[in-house]
Amino acid sequence: MRAGVIGLGSMGRGVARSLLRAGHAVAGFDVRAQSRSELAAAGGRDCASPAELGRHADAVVILVVNAQQVDQALFGADGLCETLAPGSVILQSATVAPDYAEALGDRLAKKGLRLIDAPVSGGAVGAESGKLTIMASGEAAAFDACESLLHAIAGKVYRIGEKPGLGSQIKLVNQLLAGVHIAVAAEAMALGIKLGADPKSVYEIISNSAGGSWMFQNRMQHVLDGDYAPRSAVNIFVKDLGIVLDTARKQVFPTPLAAAAHQLFTMAAAHGHGLEDDAAVIKVFATLAGLDLPPRREP
Repeated sequence: MRAGVIGLGSMGRGVARSLLRAGHAVAGFDVRAQSRSELAAAGGRDCASPAELGRHADAVVILVVNAQQVDQALFGADGLCETLAPGSVILQSATVAPDYAEALGDRLAKKGLRLIDAPVSGGAVGAESGKLTIMASGEAAAFDACESLLHAIAGKVYRIGEKPGLGSQIKLVNQLLAGVHIAVAAEAMALGIKLGADPKSVYEIISNSAGGSWMFQNRMQHVLDGDYAPRSAVNIFVKDLGIVLDTARKQVFPTPLAAAAHQLFTMAAAHGHGLEDDAAVIKVFATLAGLDLPPRREP
């Protein structure tokens, strides 16, 4: 099918490549000309605006940073809604508040467009391999229309219901856990280093013990390698945990662990690490406790 991808960062780039490998015609837009050129070199179409992309797509995946960027891509000057044909499907995969996703479904329906609220998990590796997990909600007809697209980019697609916003609810729970796990993994590794333990031993033993987690094993490997190139940045969790807190506050629901983790990521951003990998949250402890973190390891 004719597919579009708006947002060609670490996630969108992988999604676009997975679609190309599956034989789809792929149009892409990103504010960075280099990202669009890379897509064109891989066999996709470089579009200078979302509106241009809309002329070449029947289903569009949006993988931008936040709700403001989603609004700009859809409804702003040269927005996608200007040109996308009625009946087309939009898979909105940025992490947003559930109430925003629900309202977005109504706004798009008024323009004759169908929304799948489709946040994703799996990171850049999952996007590149076409093995993302998608937690999605939307009308059955919308899923049917882009079944081949979903098959190309996801290893698992959970169809939660027909109402937009249901997918974003589950994503919110996931981000609460992911952010807290990264924060506490960094705290634990930092404490081990402060005590004088060998970081490699801490990593190996905890990874094979009850206190380990997928996030500990994945993110603390970045720390051991001294590699803070962003797969998912500190600023992403400042934003995502902020959504968790705002949404929980509206429900008068306490989230003390998410609040503590949010403060830790905010501190890391305030120290200038916002654009680094989210494992860089450990640098807060390094600053406070005077720790020497493992240096950058040569490939």
